[in-house]
Amino acid sequence: MSDDSDYHPIDCGLYSEYELAIMQRRRWRMHWRDEAGNDHLETVRPVDLQTRAGQEFMHAVTESGVQRCIRLDRIIKTEAIEGGA
Repeated sequence: MSDDSDYHPIDCGLYSEYELAIMQRRRWRMHWRDEAGNDHLETVRPVDLQTRAGQEFMHAVTESGVQRCIRLDRIIKTEAIEGGA
């Protein structure tokens, strides 16, 4: 990780939760903040996790089919949606 990065690694248990959500094809109501500081609240289906340049990201798809790449330490809250599979 470079010295100028503000990335903060997330808890391993939380990372495992994200992996499980992908495997179970869960839908989540997710609140996160983008790199410009804007808040987002959307229903998404996580599809993959990726590490690049020492930072971890979730790839997700919104209900309308828009692809999102969300840095994991910018996720503020997730809430599983029942019957999401």
